Amino acid sequence: MIARGREGLEAAAREIQEAGGETLVLPLDVVDRVMLDAAADQAARYFGAIDVWVNSAMVGVLGPAGEMSDDEFRRVTEVNYLGAVWGTLAAVRHMRARNRGVVIQMGSALAYRSIPMQSAYCATKAAVRAFTDSLRSELLDEGLDGISLCHLALPAVNTPQFDVIRNKLGGHAQPMGTIYQPEVIADAAVRIAEHPVREMWLGPKISSVLVGQKLIPGLLDRLLARDARAAQVTAELPEPGHDNLMHPLKGDRGAHGSFDALARSSSLQLWARFNLKPLLATAAAFVGLAALWRLNRST
Repeated sequence: MIARGREGLEAAAREIQEAGGETLVLPLDVVDRVMLDAAADQAARYFGAIDVWVNSAMVGVLGPAGEMSDDEFRRVTEVNYLGAVWGTLAAVRHMRARNRGVVIQMGSALAYRSIPMQSAYCATKAAVRAFTDSLRSELLDEGLDGISLCHLALPAVNTPQFDVIRNKLGGHAQPMGTIYQPEVIADAAVRIAEHPVREMWLGPKISSVLVGQKLIPGLLDRLLARDARAAQVTAELPEPGHDNLMHPLKGDRGAHGSFDALARSSSLQLWARFNLKPLLATAAAFVGLAALWRLNRST
């Protein structure tokens, strides 16, 4: 596990160990490519190989693009985009020899439809998706078809990100749209690690947003211009006094954010994605057996 804050990493490590797992805690900043490469080397030595690598590090700034500083744009880009690039390349370097492994990009629906007040974040998510598509083709060109690059397009997730994001709008940041608990996302990541897919959209609204972006992008521009600023903040929670943009905050905040009461703990779409196909295959097999039985009886 790699992140800047040691306290959060160690707390997560204790949970994994209590569940019977084994952990290696490597506190570092993903913007440092040299350190990230060294971490990948250490992980490969410790576990024997790198089978799955998940890029999920992110920071953000909530506010108009014209009010963001050079350092803020640079920092969001370095963490969200270059951090994923360096992590992916570090993992793939170890996967090449075996032509085997899975890289999962924790992406966003905002990679396809940007929203106001999150220009830097949206741009980095679109960049990660584009980078992943490019590298995937390069690996296929090299004959490395055993390495899977998977992009998981997420909806709003109830993690502490909204408690620690840099917020220039005042109040407490909040997610837009349907919110899911982080366990739903973790379940999707585990399933993808076991059964890789090129891309997965999580949340029923993502499909409608993508269709809207193709058919009525101008109308979406106007709707978001009218609603997005107010929808991304709330006065019902106290305004946080600190953010984690430049430096990690002390303490362990766990996996859940401040929106447990609004977040869904399951996804029908995810269940259908991984269960409907086997069920249909089983049903088809029964139909086939019944047809053979009737054929045998008639003859």
